[in-house]
Amino acid sequence: MSEGRPPLYIRRPFVAGLVRQLPLLAVLAVVGVGLALVTVEHWRRGLTVMGLALVGAALLRLLLPERRVGFLAVRSRPVDVVLLAAAGLALTTISLAIPGL
Repeated sequence: MSEGRPPLYIRRPFVAGLVRQLPLLAVLAVVGVGLALVTVEHWRRGLTVMGLALVGAALLRLLLPERRVGFLAVRSRPVDVVLLAAAGLALTTISLAIPGL
């Protein structure tokens, strides 16, 4: 970075905030795809996609540093990871365990 140039969060606070929230936006985009699948009557596939999005959120929360994780950080890291992974695995397991029509 050049000496006289201020950091991104000072020059463009909206862009810096958006970049910080990219992990959450990625998870929400995948959940949106899952909801779209449920809407067009592919409920099993849609719920599986949403469950895997939660597992992905748990991995992002586990691997990203605090300053990059954005609003995926709600509680402490272990609590967030366990809750996201458990909810994702439960949703995926239940959606796959329900017998098809």
